[in-house]
Order: sequence, then C-alpha cells, then structure tokens
Amino acid sequence: MSDLSNRDIILGKIKNALTNKTGYRYAAIESRDVYFTDADEDLAFRFENEFTSLLGKFFLCSSTQQAYTKLQELSSLRQWHSVFCNTAVLQRVLHLETLTFINREGIDSSEAALTDCECLIARTGTIVLSAAQPSGRIIPIYAPIHIVIAYSHQLVFDIKDAIDLLKDKYNNNLPSMLSLATGPSRTGDIEKTLVVGVHGPREVYVLLIDEPGDIMTP
Repeated sequence: MSDLSNRDIILGKIKNALTNKTGYRYAAIESRDVYFTDADEDLAFRFENEFTSLLGKFFLCSSTQQAYTKLQELSSLRQWHSVFCNTAVLQRVLHLETLTFINREGIDSSEAALTDCECLIARTGTIVLSAAQPSGRIIPIYAPIHIVIAYSHQLVFDIKDAIDLLKDKYNNNLPSMLSLATGPSRTGDIEKTLVVGVHGPREVYVLLIDEPGDIMTP
C-alpha cells in the first residue's frame, strides 16, 4: 500500500505536468469565429431573444415619437407616478417635460429610473453602462425599475465589439466604471432559490429606437 497521501499524489501530477509540457492541443483555433459567428444575424432580434429570456422587457420603437408613446402606455399600465430622469438629452429628444410622471425632485422617492446606455450586446442580451453617463453609478441600480433608451446603432454583437466601441468613443481613456447589466438583478441562496431585485432593479426595460440619431448628442 502506498505511503503517499492524496495531496502528494496531486502535487506530483502537477509537477510532472509542469516539467513535461505538451504542445497546445488546439493550435488551429485562432479566432472567435471558430466558437460562434455573427454573419447575417439581426442584432436587434438576437438581443431581444437573449434579453427577454433573462426576464428583461424589450420594445422596438420605429421612432422617438413611438418611444414617447410607449413610455406613456407603460406609465399608465404599471401606474408609475414618479420616474426619475436626469439625462438632459433624453428629456429633450423624448419631450419628457410633457410627461407628468417624470420626477424632478430626486431618485429617493422615485418608482423607476430612465437612463441612456453606452451600448447593447446582442449575443448575451447585455446593457453596457458607465460612470461617464449623466446617470452615473447609482441611478441604474438604485431604483426598483430601470428603463433604458437606446438607438439601433448602439447594438454590437459581442463584448469585444463593445470594448472596441468604448475605446474609440473615449479615445482609449475608458470611464472609471463599466457595468454589464444582463436583465434584472438576480441572486440565489444556498438552497438555489432564485430571488430577483435584491441587489439592483427587479424590472429592466429596454426601448430600442430604430432610427438614425445619437442619443449622446446635446
């Protein structure tokens, strides 16, 4: 019977592997295209499928006017009486001053928050946010309901494309914080019970405007 402990056996195998290195088994794999392809894929359709599968709520709007109408419908249906928005560009392009449910006092008493985003990642249904946005770090996670307004030109396929877009936008000087939000906040306890909305919004809406425009333009 061997006197070696399990620990000694494992360490011996590790030492042997480090000493007698083998060639890379998958040397032919050089690009992400081997894993997945994005050719001829509708990014809005892919984002919607991934985002809604993770409990997100998605609406494709043909214009800013339709987005404005959808906000009115949602506020009436969900009985939102106070939605906070401190993004001046959103207030301008969506004529938010005409919506009675926008709260100009503060987020503490708001039922929901309305923000823009940096971009949307179609492959995972992810919203990319940053500290450089007017909404900052707090607003997207503080309110129980987060409503995101984005344009179709902000859709990218994968996280690599999102990072490239941000590097180009900020001239390689990235914001101090980047956040990848994939649907509502979710957590699980030791019994594997899924709980929504504990560490962030319990509901997340994306209104994607399918028309030319730059939501970040003052």
